[in-house]
Amino acid sequence: MMKFKWLACGMILLVATTQSCSSSKKKTKAIVAPAVVKTTPSSESIVIDIEEQRVVESNTAVAQSQSTVTPNTQFENIQQSVSTPEREVAELHATGIQRNYDFAPTIHYDLRKPQFVMIHHTSQNSIAQTIRTFQLAHTQVSSHYVIGRDGQVVQMLNDYQRAWHAGAGKWGNITDMNSVSIGIELDNNGNEPFPDLQINALLILLNNLKSKYRIPQTNFIGHSDYAPGRKDDPSTYFPWETLAERGFGIWYNANYLAPPPPTFNSTDALRIIGYDTSNLRTAVRSFKKKYIRTDVSSELTPYDIMILYDLYRKFY
Repeated sequence: MMKFKWLACGMILLVATTQSCSSSKKKTKAIVAPAVVKTTPSSESIVIDIEEQRVVESNTAVAQSQSTVTPNTQFENIQQSVSTPEREVAELHATGIQRNYDFAPTIHYDLRKPQFVMIHHTSQNSIAQTIRTFQLAHTQVSSHYVIGRDGQVVQMLNDYQRAWHAGAGKWGNITDMNSVSIGIELDNNGNEPFPDLQINALLILLNNLKSKYRIPQTNFIGHSDYAPGRKDDPSTYFPWETLAERGFGIWYNANYLAPPPPTFNSTDALRIIGYDTSNLRTAVRSFKKKYIRTDVSSELTPYDIMILYDLYRKFY
């Protein structure tokens, strides 16, 4: 009788173990091979996915490029903007795509191509002060490059992006110089000569920009050329002759000045060079600040006209 009881208990235990193992196998099978539900995405979701993927890739590239930049300890105390131009470009890329239309990207396009270089002086006391000015929201002014008195060059904006450095003015038929130019600020208060180290650094930068973007010699100008009467930078201390010798801007040949023919029209010559002659007196003063310097009156003398004629016949 006792043996029968033990035999019955053994059979019950065997059955329970078998069921437990069978249940375990079913659970393992469910985990290893789960059911897969296939869905076909709509064309709208594909478009949005492509768009979001492009934005994510752009932001990732920006983050990686920013993480590899070695910080400049000289400016570590200057407050950095929370939003960078690169980040804003990525955001504009996202908002510039209309979500209610299909999106098929073309391969033929380019960015803003600089055609001019405009040179300024900062009218401030240090390169750090200028950088700080360009990073404050309320100033609403910027430039692509700032060059210190010691020759240090700081780039503040990608060449292909639009800085706010020129403002209102006119040069030839161009009234929006910000959209077609690179702005360079020289650390100078406007009442002092420009150090050789600073000018040498400027010449190297100009050579790079001219070669890279194929900027014509005549398209290197000053702020006062574009905005006569409103701006006077760079000042009369700026060595335009030195730049022209290297192919950046124009200058006259003092050894071969000749009287112009009777048919020469000085107002037309100023206009053809690029000056806005709608206010002739301010245009003349701007011309003389650059090429005469010792006399910045609003009237052209016979000597001034010979210089104007020499520039006109050589470059235009």
